[in-house]
Amino acid sequence: MQIQDPTEPHTPGLEDLEEDLAAALPETQGSRFFPLIKRWALHVVPFLLLGAAVLVLWREFRDVSPAEVGAAMRAWGYLDVALALVLSAASFTLMGVVEWFGLRWAGARLPVAPALWGSFLANAIGHTLGANLLVSGAVRARFYSRFGVSLKQVAATTVFHGVSFAVGLSALAGVSLLAAEGHHNAATRIAGPVADSLGILLLGAVATYVALCANLKQPLRAFGYRLKLPSWRVALAQIGLGAFDNAVAAGIIWTLLPEGSVGYFSFVGAYAPSVVVGLISHVPGGVGVFEGSMSALLASVPPAPLAAGFLGYRLAFFLLPLLIAGIALTADAMRRRGPG
Repeated sequence: MQIQDPTEPHTPGLEDLEEDLAAALPETQGSRFFPLIKRWALHVVPFLLLGAAVLVLWREFRDVSPAEVGAAMRAWGYLDVALALVLSAASFTLMGVVEWFGLRWAGARLPVAPALWGSFLANAIGHTLGANLLVSGAVRARFYSRFGVSLKQVAATTVFHGVSFAVGLSALAGVSLLAAEGHHNAATRIAGPVADSLGILLLGAVATYVALCANLKQPLRAFGYRLKLPSWRVALAQIGLGAFDNAVAAGIIWTLLPEGSVGYFSFVGAYAPSVVVGLISHVPGGVGVFEGSMSALLASVPPAPLAAGFLGYRLAFFLLPLLIAGIALTADAMRRRGPG
C-alpha cells in the first residue's frame, strides 16, 4: 500500500484498483491473488524468455561449427582485440563519470578517483550477476562507507545511474532507428516504418524527461518515497553521457564483426532493444537472452562471426572486468582483515 500524507486528499491509484478487483474475487482467492500473480510472473517470465532465446539461438546457429567460430575469432587481428578492450575500458570510465555526477547530486562530495573505482566495482559485478540495481547498490554501500557516504546517498546515486543509463540508451536507440541504414539494405529485421515509429517514441520520451526536470519543481511521490528530479542541465548531462556510454559499449561487438557486414546505426537499432530484453529477463548478465534477441534482429551478419562477436563482448565487457573486480575486492578484504 502506498504511504500517503494524511493532509493530502486521497487520489485513487493503481493500489486502489488492485484492492477493488481483489475484493471482487472469490474469497478463496482473496487479496493474495495479485501478489501471487506478481510472484509467479517474476519466476516464470525469466524462464520463458530464456527458453525463447535458446530456441532462437538454436535456429540461427545450428549449422555453425565451433571451428567456424574459432576461425572468425582468429580473423579479428590484434588491432580489433585491442580496440574492443579500449572500448570496454572507455565504457566503464564513462560510467564512472556518471557515478561522480550522481554522488554530487546526492550530496556526497567525493573526488573523481574513488567514484571511478567504486563505479567500476559496482558495475563489473552488477552487470554479470544480474539484479543490477540491487547488486550494484550493495557493492556501492560497502565501498563508499569508508568515505562517509550514507545509505540514502548510495540509493540516490544508484537511481541516478540507472536513469542515466535508461535515458541515454533511449536517446541512442531513437537516433539510430531513425538513421539506420537498414531502411535501405535490410541489414536488420526491423521494418522501416516500425523503426521510425519507435525512434520518434523513444526521442519523445527523452524530451518528456527533460521537460519534467525543467518544469516539475515538486518531488515525485511514489510507494512512500520522495524523489526530486535533477535540473534540466543535469538531465541533459545524463542523456549525453548515457548515450555516449551505450554507444561505446555497442561498439565492442560491432568492431569485432566483419567489415561492412552491418552499418553502425543499424547495429545499434538491434543492440538497444536486446539490452533491454536481457535486463528485464532477470537472467544474470542477460546471457542467452541478449544474444537470442540480437541474432533474431540482425539479418546481414553471418552466424559464425556474430557468435564470435558475442564471445568477444562477453570476455571484454563482462568476464574480464568481473575478474579484476573480484581480485580487487578479495585483496581489499584481506588487507582490512590484517595479518591476524
